Amino acid sequence: MNRRKPKLAVWKFASCDGCQLSLLDCEEEFLAVVGKVDIANFPEASRAVAKGPYDLSLVEGSIATPRDAERIHEARRASRFLVAIGACATAGGIQSLRNFKDVREFVSIVYATPAYIETLDKSTPIQDHVRVDFELRGCPISKVQLVETVNAFLNGRKPNVPPHGVCVECKRAGNVCVMAARGEPCMGPVTHSGCGAICPAYHRGCYACFGPKETPNTESLARQFAHMGLNDPDILRAFRGFNAYANEFRKESEAHEKR
Repeated sequence: MNRRKPKLAVWKFASCDGCQLSLLDCEEEFLAVVGKVDIANFPEASRAVAKGPYDLSLVEGSIATPRDAERIHEARRASRFLVAIGACATAGGIQSLRNFKDVREFVSIVYATPAYIETLDKSTPIQDHVRVDFELRGCPISKVQLVETVNAFLNGRKPNVPPHGVCVECKRAGNVCVMAARGEPCMGPVTHSGCGAICPAYHRGCYACFGPKETPNTESLARQFAHMGLNDPDILRAFRGFNAYANEFRKESEAHEKR
């Protein structure tokens, strides 16, 4: 008797599609996944859509419009497990920079007919709206971590995605610390691993693409930045990147905005 393949769905909200492309970029690994699951809903890969319920849903993008806020509940109801993938889905994304200002002002400046624009005041992560079973960080996500996460949920175990910071990756790769040796501001000490420390490997400071690591000491890093000569606006910008609305980064940036 043939067992039914688990149904996989991929949902898109406000995003650039980069994390969905990371799944397609898995190439040989993706072919192995295809053999194990029924890809029932993945518009980036196929126009064919099968109705739910789905065993596993991967959700890319932030909630930015009233329709998004409705659709994410539809996705949650249709999914046994729901995994938020990427900076947009886990922290509101680069578009969450609008959360610190009046979005209506932006709309009036950018669009010739603002009346046609329907948007929420804030761009927020998926977990602010529905229960999320796991979050996979990154801008874009790591395809290695993605395959591991899908594999884990299909086999009923916890994903093996380490919570440590980029500094650990630098040490393992034998990279010289760009902050200590070159005086380059680097977000590595507070940033989740997953990128392979690619920026420090090329003598550039980390930009925090993977968001805050577990228990990041952002206050200590901000003090180090100040000691290196960065002023408050510089420090604010360091924490307001791809994961600006992640709780730890948001609080640290706001501390330097109010001074």
